[in-house]
Amino acid sequence: MSASAARCWWSSFRKAGSATVTHVDLTPNASCEASSLLWLSEEERVRCRQYPLPGPRRRFALCRAALRAILCRQLGCGNERLSFGSSHYGKLFALVDDAPAAISFNLSHSGEHGLIALVPHGRLGVDVEERVSRKDFDELSEAVFGPHEQSALARVRGRDRVQLFFRLWTIKEALIKALGLGFTFDVSQFEVPPALHQGRMGMFRFPQLPEVHWRVEYIGNESFSAAIAHELLPFQLSDQSSRRQNGDAPEKRGVCQ
Repeated sequence: MSASAARCWWSSFRKAGSATVTHVDLTPNASCEASSLLWLSEEERVRCRQYPLPGPRRRFALCRAALRAILCRQLGCGNERLSFGSSHYGKLFALVDDAPAAISFNLSHSGEHGLIALVPHGRLGVDVEERVSRKDFDELSEAVFGPHEQSALARVRGRDRVQLFFRLWTIKEALIKALGLGFTFDVSQFEVPPALHQGRMGMFRFPQLPEVHWRVEYIGNESFSAAIAHELLPFQLSDQSSRRQNGDAPEKRGVCQ
């Protein structure tokens, strides 16, 4: 299936450091949904049919097809050569001719929006959430946020509270997804530092894993909240250190640890 054979339902969204992020349009569209099925493997089509509701079926098909198209372009391979494996905790990785591909990716979807992030190396996580006011904000806050985060939420009301809630939520989810340990890692055991409550980008280290550095960026817009977290490898840390020493600071940074 060629992406040129039908209107693409995915488009470039933004760059985030060395990562590229693609937006996937998940609004109902019969033509795009039919085209998406042509990208899927037989196993994926079976899985798609197993979803009892049309919304989850549509989101799975459109996101997986877009992921396949993007990976085929990046890896220079045909769709028939591409398959997927998963880690012990369920995180996907790409295979070309059954061999692991040299690329990291992660995807997330919520409502009518999907995001696919790719980077050449290092662990990666992305999360997107449509902002929907919830009656269980207080209960969720107690379950997933630490004391400083809960205090920050208590100081704001209305739309600002919803905005901050989903900002903190997506940043935490992106970090957990990047770490790749699934729900075995308690998100309430680390906090999003104040530098990222308003700022767009910062460096982060888990208190439990201080040797690993993560580049975290909030990439939400008016339609949704979203964040991306990318593991920085030693050569990237050295490059950033050199840039700071040379006075090159194109982005406003917050050190978050």
